[in-house]
Amino acid sequence: MELDLPPSPPPVEQTLAARRAKRQAILAKYAGIASTALSQGVSPSPGPSSAVEPPSAISASNSVSQSHSTVGTPGTLVDHSRAGSIAKRESVSISPTPAAFSLAKEQEEDAQVKAQVQDGAQDQISAADYDPSLDRREDEQRRVLGVKDEPDNDVQMVEEVEEEEEEEDVDDMFAIATTEKKKTKKVKRVVKPAAPALITTTLDSAADSEGYYQIILGEQLDGGRYQVFSSLGKGMFANVVRARVLQGDPGEASKEVAIKIVRCQESMYKAGLKEVQILNKLKQADPEDKKHIVRLERTFEHRGHLCLVFENLSMNLRDVVKRFGKDVGLNIKAVRAYAHQLFLAMSLLRKCNIMHADIKPDNILVNEQKTLLKLCDLGSASDASENDITPYLVSRFYRAPEIILGVPYDPALDIWSIGCTLYELYTGKILFPGRSNNQMLLLMMELKGRFNSKMIKKAKFGSMYFDELGSFQSVEKDRVTGADVIRQVHITAPSRELRQRLMPPASVKLKDEEAKMLTAFIDLLDKCLALDPAKRITPKEALTHPFIRG
Repeated sequence: MELDLPPSPPPVEQTLAARRAKRQAILAKYAGIASTALSQGVSPSPGPSSAVEPPSAISASNSVSQSHSTVGTPGTLVDHSRAGSIAKRESVSISPTPAAFSLAKEQEEDAQVKAQVQDGAQDQISAADYDPSLDRREDEQRRVLGVKDEPDNDVQMVEEVEEEEEEEDVDDMFAIATTEKKKTKKVKRVVKPAAPALITTTLDSAADSEGYYQIILGEQLDGGRYQVFSSLGKGMFANVVRARVLQGDPGEASKEVAIKIVRCQESMYKAGLKEVQILNKLKQADPEDKKHIVRLERTFEHRGHLCLVFENLSMNLRDVVKRFGKDVGLNIKAVRAYAHQLFLAMSLLRKCNIMHADIKPDNILVNEQKTLLKLCDLGSASDASENDITPYLVSRFYRAPEIILGVPYDPALDIWSIGCTLYELYTGKILFPGRSNNQMLLLMMELKGRFNSKMIKKAKFGSMYFDELGSFQSVEKDRVTGADVIRQVHITAPSRELRQRLMPPASVKLKDEEAKMLTAFIDLLDKCLALDPAKRITPKEALTHPFIRG
Protein backbone atom coordinates (compact mmCIF):
# COMPACT_ATOMS: atom_id res chain seq x y z
CA MET A 1 0.00 0.00 0.00
CA GLU A 2 1.46 3.39 -1.08
CA LEU A 3 0.95 6.52 0.98
CA ASP A 4 1.13 10.16 -0.34
CA LEU A 5 3.52 11.73 2.11
CA PRO A 6 4.41 15.43 1.86
CA PRO A 7 7.96 16.06 0.64
CA SER A 8 10.42 16.75 3.40
CA PRO A 9 11.41 20.42 3.75
CA PRO A 10 14.83 21.44 2.42
CA PRO A 11 17.64 21.71 4.92
CA VAL A 12 17.86 24.96 6.89
CA GLU A 13 21.33 25.69 5.47
CA GLN A 14 19.95 25.57 1.90
CA THR A 15 17.11 27.99 2.74
CA LEU A 16 19.46 30.47 4.38
CA ALA A 17 21.84 30.28 1.44
CA ALA A 18 18.98 31.05 -0.99
CA ARG A 19 17.85 34.05 1.07
CA ARG A 20 21.45 35.29 1.31
CA ALA A 21 21.88 35.04 -2.44
CA LYS A 22 18.61 36.95 -3.03
CA ARG A 23 19.66 39.71 -0.62
CA GLN A 24 23.05 40.01 -2.32
CA ALA A 25 21.29 40.36 -5.68
CA ILE A 26 19.13 43.21 -4.31
CA LEU A 27 22.20 44.90 -2.80
CA ALA A 28 24.03 44.62 -6.10
CA LYS A 29 21.05 46.08 -7.95
CA TYR A 30 20.82 49.20 -5.75
CA ALA A 31 24.58 49.64 -5.65
CA GLY A 32 24.54 49.70 -9.46
CA ILE A 33 21.75 52.31 -9.56
CA ALA A 34 23.51 54.52 -7.03
CA SER A 35 26.87 54.35 -8.83
CA THR A 36 25.20 55.16 -12.17
CA ALA A 37 23.34 58.10 -10.65
CA LEU A 38 26.53 59.44 -9.06
CA SER A 39 28.42 59.23 -12.33
CA GLN A 40 25.62 61.18 -14.07
CA GLY A 41 25.26 63.73 -11.24
CA VAL A 42 21.62 62.88 -10.40
CA SER A 43 19.96 61.38 -7.36
CA PRO A 44 18.90 57.73 -7.63
CA SER A 45 15.22 57.11 -8.16
CA PRO A 46 13.45 54.40 -6.23
CA GLY A 47 11.84 53.21 -9.48
CA PRO A 48 8.20 52.82 -10.32
CA SER A 49 7.21 51.81 -6.82
CA SER A 50 8.06 54.39 -4.18
CA ALA A 51 7.52 51.74 -1.51
CA VAL A 52 10.65 49.89 -2.65
CA GLU A 53 13.58 51.47 -0.87
CA PRO A 54 17.07 50.20 -0.27
CA PRO A 55 17.82 49.23 3.34
CA SER A 56 19.46 51.80 5.57
CA ALA A 57 22.61 49.73 5.68
CA ILE A 58 22.98 50.19 1.92
CA SER A 59 22.65 53.96 2.13
CA ALA A 60 25.22 54.00 4.90
CA SER A 61 27.65 51.89 2.90
CA ASN A 62 27.01 54.01 -0.17
CA SER A 63 27.72 57.20 1.76
CA VAL A 64 30.98 55.73 2.98
CA SER A 65 31.97 54.64 -0.51
CA GLN A 66 31.02 58.07 -1.88
CA SER A 67 33.19 59.81 0.68
CA HIS A 68 36.11 57.56 -0.17
CA SER A 69 35.68 58.09 -3.91
CA THR A 70 35.39 61.87 -3.43
CA VAL A 71 38.54 62.08 -1.37
CA GLY A 72 40.40 59.79 -3.69
CA THR A 73 39.34 61.64 -6.84
CA PRO A 74 40.16 65.34 -6.86
CA GLY A 75 38.30 65.79 -10.12
CA THR A 76 35.04 65.00 -8.36
CA LEU A 77 35.50 67.94 -5.99
CA VAL A 78 36.05 70.29 -8.92
CA ASP A 79 32.86 69.06 -10.55
CA HIS A 80 30.85 69.61 -7.38
CA SER A 81 32.17 73.15 -6.96
CA ARG A 82 31.30 73.93 -10.57
CA ALA A 83 27.80 72.57 -10.04
CA GLY A 84 27.45 74.73 -6.96
CA SER A 85 28.48 77.88 -8.79
CA ILE A 86 26.10 77.07 -11.64
CA ALA A 87 23.28 76.55 -9.15
CA LYS A 88 24.05 79.94 -7.56
CA ARG A 89 23.98 81.66 -10.94
CA GLU A 90 20.72 79.97 -11.85
CA SER A 91 19.16 80.90 -8.51
CA VAL A 92 19.62 84.55 -9.50
CA SER A 93 18.05 84.18 -12.95
CA ILE A 94 15.40 81.47 -12.65
CA SER A 95 11.96 82.30 -11.27
CA PRO A 96 10.51 80.52 -8.25
CA THR A 97 8.77 77.26 -9.02
CA PRO A 98 4.96 77.18 -9.17
CA ALA A 99 3.12 76.58 -5.90
CA ALA A 100 6.11 77.97 -3.99
CA PHE A 101 3.98 80.60 -2.29
CA SER A 102 0.44 81.43 -1.23
CA LEU A 103 -1.22 84.74 -2.10
CA ALA A 104 -3.28 85.41 1.02
CA LYS A 105 -1.51 86.74 4.07
CA GLU A 106 -1.07 84.56 7.12
CA GLN A 107 -2.74 85.32 10.44
CA GLU A 108 0.36 87.05 11.83
CA GLU A 109 0.52 89.35 8.82
CA ASP A 110 -3.20 90.12 9.06
CA ALA A 111 -2.73 91.13 12.70
CA GLN A 112 0.18 93.31 11.66
CA VAL A 113 -1.91 95.10 9.01
CA LYS A 114 -4.81 95.67 11.43
CA ALA A 115 -2.40 97.17 13.93
CA GLN A 116 -0.98 99.47 11.26
CA VAL A 117 -4.47 100.64 10.30
CA GLN A 118 -5.23 101.45 13.92
CA ASP A 119 -1.88 103.24 14.09
CA GLY A 120 -2.85 105.74 11.38
CA ALA A 121 -2.44 103.99 8.01
CA GLN A 122 -6.16 104.20 7.30
CA ASP A 123 -5.74 107.50 5.45
CA GLN A 124 -4.15 105.71 2.50
CA ILE A 125 -6.05 104.90 -0.70
CA SER A 126 -6.98 101.30 -1.48
CA ALA A 127 -5.08 99.87 -4.44
CA ALA A 128 -7.85 97.42 -5.27
CA ASP A 129 -10.48 99.99 -6.27
CA TYR A 130 -8.22 102.44 -8.10
CA ASP A 131 -8.78 103.00 -11.83
CA PRO A 132 -5.57 104.43 -13.32
CA SER A 133 -7.20 105.18 -16.68
CA LEU A 134 -9.06 108.11 -15.10
CA ASP A 135 -5.83 109.80 -14.05
CA ARG A 136 -4.20 109.03 -17.40
CA ARG A 137 -7.10 110.70 -19.22
CA GLU A 138 -6.83 113.74 -16.97
CA ASP A 139 -3.07 113.99 -17.53
CA GLU A 140 -3.49 113.42 -21.27
CA GLN A 141 -5.98 116.28 -21.41
CA ARG A 142 -3.53 118.54 -19.56
CA ARG A 143 -0.76 117.54 -21.99
CA VAL A 144 -2.88 118.13 -25.11
CA LEU A 145 -4.20 121.46 -23.86
CA GLY A 146 -0.78 122.59 -22.68
CA VAL A 147 -1.94 123.12 -19.09
CA LYS A 148 1.08 123.25 -16.81
CA ASP A 149 1.10 121.78 -13.34
CA GLU A 150 2.34 125.12 -12.05
CA PRO A 151 1.04 126.97 -8.98
CA ASP A 152 0.30 130.20 -10.87
CA ASN A 153 -1.86 128.38 -13.42
CA ASP A 154 -3.61 126.06 -11.01
CA VAL A 155 -4.73 128.36 -8.23
CA GLN A 156 -7.75 130.59 -7.93
CA MET A 157 -6.53 132.26 -4.77
CA VAL A 158 -2.88 132.37 -3.81
CA GLU A 159 -1.81 132.88 -0.23
CA GLU A 160 1.65 133.55 1.09
CA VAL A 161 1.99 131.89 4.46
CA GLU A 162 4.57 132.71 7.10
CA GLU A 163 4.85 129.59 9.21
CA GLU A 164 5.81 129.57 12.85
CA GLU A 165 4.50 126.20 13.93
CA GLU A 166 6.54 123.16 14.82
CA GLU A 167 8.18 121.15 12.05
CA GLU A 168 5.79 118.25 12.66
CA ASP A 169 2.86 120.49 11.73
CA VAL A 170 4.53 121.50 8.47
CA ASP A 171 4.62 117.90 7.33
CA ASP A 172 0.88 117.50 7.74
CA MET A 173 -0.46 118.93 4.48
CA PHE A 174 -4.06 118.54 5.68
CA ALA A 175 -3.57 120.46 8.94
CA ILE A 176 -6.10 123.25 9.54
CA ALA A 177 -4.30 126.56 9.90
CA THR A 178 -4.95 128.70 12.98
CA THR A 179 -4.85 132.48 12.87
CA GLU A 180 -2.58 132.72 15.92
CA LYS A 181 0.24 130.85 14.20
CA LYS A 182 0.06 132.24 10.67
CA LYS A 183 0.08 135.66 9.08
CA THR A 184 -1.72 135.55 5.75
CA LYS A 185 -1.96 138.07 2.96
CA LYS A 186 -3.77 137.60 -0.33
CA VAL A 187 -1.53 138.18 -3.30
CA LYS A 188 -3.59 137.74 -6.45
CA ARG A 189 -6.56 136.01 -7.96
CA VAL A 190 -6.34 133.99 -11.15
CA VAL A 191 -9.55 132.85 -12.81
CA LYS A 192 -9.08 129.78 -14.98
CA PRO A 193 -11.01 129.66 -18.25
CA ALA A 194 -13.21 126.67 -18.85
CA ALA A 195 -11.21 123.89 -20.50
CA PRO A 196 -12.44 122.95 -23.98
CA ALA A 197 -13.43 119.37 -24.62
CA LEU A 198 -10.75 116.99 -25.88
CA ILE A 199 -11.52 116.37 -29.56
CA THR A 200 -10.17 113.40 -31.45
CA THR A 201 -10.37 112.57 -35.12
CA THR A 202 -12.19 109.42 -36.15
CA LEU A 203 -10.81 107.77 -39.26
CA ASP A 204 -13.07 104.74 -39.40
CA SER A 205 -16.81 104.20 -39.06
CA ALA A 206 -16.18 101.13 -36.85
CA ALA A 207 -14.59 103.40 -34.23
CA ASP A 208 -16.28 105.58 -31.63
CA SER A 209 -15.71 109.31 -31.21
CA GLU A 210 -12.36 108.68 -29.47
CA GLY A 211 -11.07 106.24 -32.08
CA TYR A 212 -11.65 103.04 -30.06
CA TYR A 213 -12.87 100.04 -32.05
CA GLN A 214 -16.50 99.19 -31.29
CA ILE A 215 -16.30 95.55 -30.32
CA ILE A 216 -18.93 93.04 -31.39
CA LEU A 217 -18.89 89.75 -29.50
CA GLY A 218 -18.79 86.79 -31.89
CA GLU A 219 -17.20 88.90 -34.64
CA GLN A 220 -14.48 87.25 -36.70
CA LEU A 221 -11.18 89.05 -37.26
CA ASP A 222 -8.35 88.65 -39.77
CA GLY A 223 -10.38 86.85 -42.43
CA GLY A 224 -12.01 84.40 -40.03
CA ARG A 225 -8.80 83.40 -38.23
CA TYR A 226 -10.02 84.69 -34.82
CA GLN A 227 -13.42 84.98 -33.17
CA VAL A 228 -13.95 87.51 -30.37
CA PHE A 229 -15.72 86.14 -27.30
CA SER A 230 -15.03 88.69 -24.54
CA SER A 231 -13.80 92.22 -23.94
CA LEU A 232 -10.92 92.75 -21.51
CA GLY A 233 -11.15 96.54 -21.24
CA LYS A 234 -9.33 99.52 -22.72
CA GLY A 235 -6.45 101.83 -21.93
CA MET A 236 -5.08 105.05 -23.34
CA PHE A 237 -3.84 103.50 -26.59
CA ALA A 238 -6.18 100.61 -27.36
CA ASN A 239 -8.89 98.24 -26.23
CA VAL A 240 -8.20 94.55 -25.70
CA VAL A 241 -10.33 91.50 -26.48
CA ARG A 242 -9.99 87.79 -25.88
CA ALA A 243 -10.47 85.66 -28.98
CA ARG A 244 -10.42 82.02 -30.03
CA VAL A 245 -8.35 80.74 -32.94
CA LEU A 246 -10.66 79.25 -35.61
CA GLN A 247 -8.03 78.56 -38.25
CA GLY A 248 -4.28 78.84 -38.33
CA ASP A 249 -1.19 76.74 -37.81
CA PRO A 250 -1.59 73.05 -36.87
CA GLY A 251 -2.36 72.61 -33.17
CA GLU A 252 -3.74 76.14 -32.75
CA ALA A 253 -7.42 75.22 -33.12
CA SER A 254 -9.50 76.52 -30.17
CA LYS A 255 -6.42 78.20 -28.72
CA GLU A 256 -7.20 81.48 -26.90
CA VAL A 257 -5.30 84.70 -27.53
CA ALA A 258 -5.49 88.35 -26.45
CA ILE A 259 -5.80 90.89 -29.24
CA LYS A 260 -4.91 94.54 -28.69
CA ILE A 261 -6.88 96.76 -31.11
CA VAL A 262 -5.10 100.12 -31.40
CA ARG A 263 -7.17 103.31 -31.53
CA CYS A 264 -7.85 104.55 -35.04
CA GLN A 265 -5.71 107.69 -35.00
CA GLU A 266 -2.53 108.40 -36.91
CA SER A 267 -0.46 109.07 -33.78
CA MET A 268 -1.78 105.91 -32.11
CA TYR A 269 -1.12 103.85 -35.23
CA LYS A 270 2.51 105.02 -35.28
CA ALA A 271 2.82 104.27 -31.55
CA GLY A 272 1.44 100.77 -32.22
CA LEU A 273 4.06 100.12 -34.91
CA LYS A 274 6.74 101.28 -32.49
CA GLU A 275 5.43 98.88 -29.82
CA VAL A 276 5.58 96.01 -32.33
CA GLN A 277 9.19 96.88 -33.12
CA ILE A 278 10.17 96.94 -29.44
CA LEU A 279 8.33 93.67 -28.66
CA ASN A 280 10.07 91.90 -31.53
CA LYS A 281 13.44 93.20 -30.32
CA LEU A 282 12.76 91.87 -26.82
CA LYS A 283 11.55 88.55 -28.20
CA GLN A 284 14.75 88.09 -30.19
CA ALA A 285 16.82 88.89 -27.08
CA ASP A 286 14.87 86.29 -25.04
CA PRO A 287 14.31 83.33 -27.39
CA GLU A 288 13.65 80.88 -24.52
CA ASP A 289 10.98 83.11 -22.93
CA LYS A 290 12.61 83.29 -19.48
CA LYS A 291 12.55 87.04 -18.83
CA HIS A 292 8.83 87.60 -18.16
CA ILE A 293 7.94 89.94 -21.03
CA VAL A 294 4.62 89.19 -22.76
CA ARG A 295 5.07 87.46 -26.15
CA LEU A 296 3.79 89.08 -29.34
CA GLU A 297 2.66 86.34 -31.77
CA ARG A 298 1.71 88.31 -34.87
CA THR A 299 -0.03 91.46 -36.18
CA PHE A 300 -2.76 92.27 -38.71
CA GLU A 301 -5.07 95.13 -39.66
CA HIS A 302 -8.83 95.17 -39.29
CA ARG A 303 -10.99 97.99 -40.65
CA GLY A 304 -8.23 100.56 -40.28
CA HIS A 305 -7.11 99.41 -36.82
CA LEU A 306 -3.70 97.88 -36.13
CA CYS A 307 -4.18 94.63 -34.16
CA LEU A 308 -1.51 92.93 -32.04
CA VAL A 309 -1.98 89.26 -31.11
CA PHE A 310 -0.52 88.20 -27.74
CA GLU A 311 -0.32 85.01 -25.74
CA ASN A 312 -3.32 84.57 -23.48
CA LEU A 313 -2.81 85.20 -19.77
CA SER A 314 -5.15 85.55 -16.79
CA MET A 315 -5.79 88.60 -14.58
CA ASN A 316 -3.54 91.56 -13.83
CA LEU A 317 -1.91 92.20 -10.45
CA ARG A 318 -4.48 94.82 -9.44
CA ASP A 319 -7.18 92.16 -9.79
CA VAL A 320 -4.97 89.72 -7.83
CA VAL A 321 -4.72 92.22 -4.97
CA LYS A 322 -8.45 92.86 -5.15
CA ARG A 323 -9.29 89.17 -4.95
CA PHE A 324 -6.68 87.85 -2.53
CA GLY A 325 -5.58 90.86 -0.47
CA LYS A 326 -8.01 93.76 -0.66
CA ASP A 327 -6.88 96.54 1.71
CA VAL A 328 -4.34 94.20 3.38
CA GLY A 329 -2.05 93.15 0.52
CA LEU A 330 -0.48 89.83 -0.43
CA ASN A 331 1.71 87.36 1.42
CA ILE A 332 5.30 88.60 1.55
CA LYS A 333 6.53 85.37 -0.07
CA ALA A 334 4.25 86.00 -3.03
CA VAL A 335 5.58 89.58 -3.22
CA ARG A 336 9.13 88.20 -3.24
CA ALA A 337 8.35 85.78 -6.08
CA TYR A 338 6.70 88.55 -8.12
CA ALA A 339 9.58 90.95 -7.39
CA HIS A 340 12.07 88.35 -8.62
CA GLN A 341 10.26 88.00 -11.91
CA LEU A 342 9.82 91.77 -12.34
CA PHE A 343 13.54 92.39 -11.94
CA LEU A 344 14.26 89.63 -14.47
CA ALA A 345 12.05 91.54 -16.90
CA MET A 346 13.89 94.74 -16.00
CA SER A 347 17.24 93.08 -16.67
CA LEU A 348 16.10 92.30 -20.22
CA LEU A 349 14.83 95.85 -20.76
CA ARG A 350 18.12 97.26 -19.45
CA LYS A 351 20.08 94.89 -21.71
CA CYS A 352 18.09 96.13 -24.73
CA ASN A 353 18.33 99.78 -23.55
CA ILE A 354 14.54 100.14 -23.40
CA MET A 355 12.37 102.10 -20.96
CA HIS A 356 8.91 100.65 -20.34
CA ALA A 357 7.62 103.96 -18.92
CA ASP A 358 4.28 102.67 -17.62
CA ILE A 359 4.91 99.95 -15.04
CA LYS A 360 2.00 99.50 -12.61
CA PRO A 361 -0.06 96.53 -11.34
CA ASP A 362 -2.53 96.94 -14.23
CA ASN A 363 0.24 96.27 -16.78
CA ILE A 364 1.50 93.07 -15.15
CA LEU A 365 -0.41 89.88 -16.02
CA VAL A 366 -0.28 86.49 -14.30
CA ASN A 367 -1.05 82.96 -15.46
CA GLU A 368 -4.03 80.91 -14.26
CA GLN A 369 -2.06 79.51 -11.29
CA LYS A 370 -0.99 83.08 -10.27
CA THR A 371 2.61 81.88 -10.00
CA LEU A 372 4.10 83.38 -13.16
CA LEU A 373 3.83 87.00 -14.25
CA LYS A 374 4.63 88.88 -17.45
CA LEU A 375 5.15 92.58 -18.04
CA CYS A 376 2.83 93.83 -20.76
CA ASP A 377 1.56 97.01 -22.49
CA LEU A 378 4.68 98.57 -23.96
CA GLY A 379 2.70 101.30 -25.73
CA SER A 380 4.68 103.98 -23.87
CA ALA A 381 8.04 102.20 -24.21
CA SER A 382 10.96 103.78 -26.02
CA ASP A 383 14.68 103.52 -26.51
CA ALA A 384 16.59 105.06 -23.61
CA SER A 385 18.27 107.48 -26.04
CA GLU A 386 14.87 109.04 -26.82
CA ASN A 387 14.62 111.48 -23.95
CA ASP A 388 11.78 113.85 -24.79
CA ILE A 389 11.06 115.52 -21.46
CA THR A 390 7.35 115.54 -20.61
CA PRO A 391 5.92 115.88 -17.08
CA TYR A 392 3.10 113.39 -17.79
CA LEU A 393 5.04 110.26 -18.73
CA VAL A 394 3.99 107.18 -16.67
CA SER A 395 0.71 106.93 -14.72
CA ARG A 396 0.81 109.57 -11.98
CA PHE A 397 0.96 107.37 -8.86
CA TYR A 398 3.97 105.50 -10.33
CA ARG A 399 5.69 108.55 -11.86
CA ALA A 400 9.32 109.05 -10.87
CA PRO A 401 10.38 112.47 -9.48
CA GLU A 402 12.79 113.17 -12.35
CA ILE A 403 9.85 113.07 -14.78
CA ILE A 404 7.88 115.64 -12.78
CA LEU A 405 10.89 117.93 -12.29
CA GLY A 406 12.01 117.69 -15.91
CA VAL A 407 15.40 116.06 -15.31
CA PRO A 408 16.70 113.94 -18.26
CA TYR A 409 15.66 110.40 -17.40
CA ASP A 410 16.88 106.88 -18.11
CA PRO A 411 15.68 103.28 -17.38
CA ALA A 412 15.93 104.05 -13.63
CA LEU A 413 12.42 105.56 -13.90
CA ASP A 414 11.07 101.99 -14.23
CA ILE A 415 12.81 100.98 -10.99
CA TRP A 416 10.87 103.72 -9.19
CA SER A 417 7.59 102.38 -10.64
CA ILE A 418 8.48 98.85 -9.50
CA GLY A 419 9.12 100.13 -5.97
CA CYS A 420 5.66 101.75 -5.89
CA THR A 421 4.11 98.55 -7.28
CA LEU A 422 5.78 96.24 -4.74
CA TYR A 423 4.65 98.47 -1.86
CA GLU A 424 1.13 98.27 -3.24
CA LEU A 425 1.25 94.48 -3.54
CA TYR A 426 2.36 94.05 0.07
CA THR A 427 0.11 96.63 1.74
CA GLY A 428 -2.93 96.83 -0.57
CA LYS A 429 -2.52 100.64 -0.38
CA ILE A 430 -1.18 103.18 -2.88
CA LEU A 431 2.12 104.70 -1.79
CA PHE A 432 1.86 108.14 -3.48
CA PRO A 433 -1.82 109.00 -4.13
CA GLY A 434 -1.13 112.56 -5.28
CA ARG A 435 -3.91 114.41 -7.13
CA SER A 436 -1.33 116.42 -9.12
CA ASN A 437 2.38 116.48 -9.87
CA ASN A 438 2.75 119.13 -7.20
CA GLN A 439 1.24 116.96 -4.49
CA MET A 440 3.21 113.94 -5.73
CA LEU A 441 6.48 115.78 -4.99
CA LEU A 442 5.26 116.67 -1.48
CA LEU A 443 4.38 113.03 -0.73
CA MET A 444 7.78 111.91 -2.04
CA MET A 445 9.58 114.34 0.28
CA GLU A 446 7.48 113.20 3.23
CA LEU A 447 8.81 109.71 2.57
CA LYS A 448 12.42 110.44 1.53
CA GLY A 449 13.26 113.98 2.67
CA ARG A 450 14.10 117.05 0.59
CA PHE A 451 15.50 116.92 -2.94
CA ASN A 452 19.14 117.52 -3.65
CA SER A 453 19.68 121.18 -4.59
CA LYS A 454 21.77 120.13 -7.61
CA MET A 455 18.88 118.08 -8.91
CA ILE A 456 16.50 121.03 -8.54
CA LYS A 457 18.90 123.39 -10.33
CA LYS A 458 19.32 121.16 -13.38
CA ALA A 459 15.57 120.38 -13.52
CA LYS A 460 13.66 122.01 -16.35
CA PHE A 461 10.59 122.55 -14.15
CA GLY A 462 12.42 123.09 -10.86
CA SER A 463 11.38 126.75 -10.55
CA MET A 464 7.71 125.72 -10.83
CA TYR A 465 7.86 123.90 -7.49
CA PHE A 466 10.70 125.52 -5.50
CA ASP A 467 11.48 129.18 -4.84
CA GLU A 468 14.96 130.76 -4.76
CA LEU A 469 15.47 129.74 -1.13
CA GLY A 470 14.54 126.11 -1.83
CA SER A 471 11.12 126.23 -0.19
CA PHE A 472 8.52 123.97 -1.76
CA GLN A 473 5.44 125.71 -3.19
CA SER A 474 2.71 123.31 -2.10
CA VAL A 475 -0.64 123.71 -3.88
CA GLU A 476 -3.45 122.62 -1.57
CA LYS A 477 -7.24 122.83 -1.32
CA ASP A 478 -8.66 125.36 1.10
CA ARG A 479 -10.82 123.44 3.59
CA VAL A 480 -13.49 126.15 3.61
CA THR A 481 -13.67 127.62 0.10
CA GLY A 482 -12.36 124.62 -1.85
CA ALA A 483 -10.04 126.91 -3.83
CA ASP A 484 -6.38 126.07 -4.47
CA VAL A 485 -3.93 127.94 -2.25
CA ILE A 486 -0.13 127.94 -2.02
CA ARG A 487 1.65 127.01 1.19
CA GLN A 488 5.42 127.30 1.46
CA VAL A 489 6.75 124.10 2.98
CA HIS A 490 10.25 123.62 4.37
CA ILE A 491 11.10 119.92 4.54
CA THR A 492 14.44 118.82 5.91
CA ALA A 493 13.86 115.24 7.03
CA PRO A 494 11.26 112.61 6.11
CA SER A 495 8.19 112.48 8.34
CA ARG A 496 6.79 109.05 7.35
CA GLU A 497 9.61 106.71 6.37
CA LEU A 498 9.12 103.22 4.95
CA ARG A 499 10.16 101.52 8.17
CA GLN A 500 7.56 103.53 10.08
CA ARG A 501 4.88 102.55 7.55
CA LEU A 502 5.72 98.87 7.15
CA MET A 503 7.13 97.62 10.44
CA PRO A 504 4.41 96.52 12.88
CA PRO A 505 4.03 98.27 16.24
CA ALA A 506 5.65 96.84 19.33
CA SER A 507 2.40 95.08 20.26
CA VAL A 508 2.76 92.72 17.28
CA LYS A 509 5.51 90.14 17.62
CA LEU A 510 7.08 88.78 14.42
CA LYS A 511 9.02 85.55 14.09
CA ASP A 512 12.74 86.00 13.44
CA GLU A 513 12.43 84.79 9.84
CA GLU A 514 9.48 87.10 9.14
CA ALA A 515 11.20 90.09 10.72
CA LYS A 516 14.35 89.41 8.70
CA MET A 517 12.37 89.13 5.45
CA LEU A 518 10.39 92.30 6.14
CA THR A 519 13.57 94.23 6.99
CA ALA A 520 15.13 93.10 3.71
CA PHE A 521 11.96 94.11 1.84
CA ILE A 522 12.05 97.60 3.35
CA ASP A 523 15.70 97.94 2.35
CA LEU A 524 14.93 96.92 -1.24
CA LEU A 525 12.06 99.42 -1.47
CA ASP A 526 14.26 102.13 -0.03
CA LYS A 527 16.85 101.51 -2.75
CA CYS A 528 14.18 101.45 -5.48
CA LEU A 529 12.75 104.78 -4.28
CA ALA A 530 15.93 106.87 -4.09
CA LEU A 531 15.03 110.42 -5.16
CA ASP A 532 18.24 110.65 -7.21
CA PRO A 533 17.88 108.20 -10.15
CA ALA A 534 21.66 107.69 -10.23
CA LYS A 535 21.49 106.20 -6.71
CA ARG A 536 18.65 103.75 -7.41
CA ILE A 537 19.27 100.03 -7.35
CA THR A 538 19.91 98.37 -10.75
CA PRO A 539 18.15 95.17 -11.91
CA LYS A 540 21.41 93.22 -11.53
CA GLU A 541 21.88 94.46 -7.95
CA ALA A 542 18.22 93.76 -7.13
CA LEU A 543 18.50 90.14 -8.29
CA THR A 544 21.27 89.57 -5.74
CA HIS A 545 19.53 91.51 -2.95
CA PRO A 546 18.87 89.49 0.25
CA PHE A 547 15.08 89.90 -0.13
CA ILE A 548 15.11 88.31 -3.61
CA ARG A 549 17.66 85.62 -2.84
CA GLY A 550 15.93 84.71 0.41
